[in-house]
Amino acid sequence: MDHHDRHPVLLVHGIWKTHATFRRMSRHLTERGFDVHGLDLTPNDGRAGIDLLAGQVAAYVDATFPAGSPVDLLGFSMGGLVTRYYVQRLGGIERVRRFITISAPHHGTRWARLRDLPGYLHMRPDSALLRDLNSDVGMLARLDFTSIWTPLDLMISPPVSSRLPVGDEVLVAAPLHALMLEDPRSFKAVAAALSAPLGATRRAE
Repeated sequence: MDHHDRHPVLLVHGIWKTHATFRRMSRHLTERGFDVHGLDLTPNDGRAGIDLLAGQVAAYVDATFPAGSPVDLLGFSMGGLVTRYYVQRLGGIERVRRFITISAPHHGTRWARLRDLPGYLHMRPDSALLRDLNSDVGMLARLDFTSIWTPLDLMISPPVSSRLPVGDEVLVAAPLHALMLEDPRSFKAVAAALSAPLGATRRAE
């Protein structure tokens, strides 16, 4: 990969978690020369909606990286929706070059029906927010998008909710949702997606 194609990588965690959940992933990427960044979304327990949390991602990008400079983005679980909202609704499409989601509830998860908090409401199947994001999901074809998921996911119900009709798709058959950030196959898939020449993962809308 050309040195100029390598950008800072921002990792965005899921519900109930902090950036610490990426400890092993961050180490793996840093050892391979990537400039890895992370932030702690607050509150991280569903009391804030996906849109508000996405605003924190936008603020972090604007405060951390030079204006207009490209960034690569990875979102895990709820963080996959937070980063999608940033890309699709808050101007991130103009900054992000490579975008990876891991076990994200792109079409919702039945577990989100457990509580009536804003973040949970947004992650319910067929929520207004998900209908909005999926109405023009084809815009993600403008950047290099990769979805990584496991068919054995019990938190993303059904697991196929983590799939999108754009970009590349990598199946990592980790037996549990949380193990997607511990599995060496995930590390390999992420490093490969971040190392691919720009344009390599794009497919037509």
